[in-house]
Amino acid sequence: MQISILTELEYDLPGPADVLLQLEAAIIPEQTVTSHHIDLPKVEHFARVPGQSNIGERIWLRLAQPLSVRYEATVEVNRLVTDIATLPQTAPHMLPGETVDYLMASRFCPADEFQAFVEQEFAGTGGGARIAAIRDWIAGTLSYVPGSSNPQTTAADTFHAHQGVCRDYAHLMIALARASAIPARFASVYGLGVEPQDFHAVAEVFLDGCWHIVDATGMSTPEAMAKIGVGRDAADVSFLTSYGQVELKTQRVTVQEVVPA
Repeated sequence: MQISILTELEYDLPGPADVLLQLEAAIIPEQTVTSHHIDLPKVEHFARVPGQSNIGERIWLRLAQPLSVRYEATVEVNRLVTDIATLPQTAPHMLPGETVDYLMASRFCPADEFQAFVEQEFAGTGGGARIAAIRDWIAGTLSYVPGSSNPQTTAADTFHAHQGVCRDYAHLMIALARASAIPARFASVYGLGVEPQDFHAVAEVFLDGCWHIVDATGMSTPEAMAKIGVGRDAADVSFLTSYGQVELKTQRVTVQEVVPA
């Protein structure tokens, strides 16, 4: 599937600031970026650095004037998709070293708080069957309510509130997977079908030797997503992190399927 992406951001800066951007579709085997272009204002400093787990790139900017970003891309998604419920789990002691960090509790995903819950609620399941059960439980338990959470909301907060947005669904999915001894990480993506259109957040779980996307919101599907980056949770893969004051003026994200002529 081929999708087109248009992202436009405008921020006011009262003074000089260092800004870290991560909003470009990653160049990775599961997707081909067939065209891309990013427009940025004049800056004092520009540098590209690798994203977490070497997926995607981040852009460092140093600037003292308003930040205006326009990013356009076309991405061919080549991701192989399988029925996650059929996938076996890898025993913790057999996991590759690069997955181990994604077993641990993190700032927004306090997995250790959910160990008793997952063993009781999902008893008798394991591996992909447990992931499918967790995904379905989240989808049936939470209500998608824009504005119901904030940047400090954790998976534990979402668990008790029974509501959230895609970021919260992903954090809870990750926390419950890690509590089940299954590595899980946060993925920022562009996804077809997301309403309202915006940057989208999903979980990725490590089963049967590779990573698999899980979207508990049900708004998009793995074959219709362009991955931007990954991290332990949202703090690692924010589309904009500022060191200095910035004020959002406008943000627009448009994701569409490219239909062959």
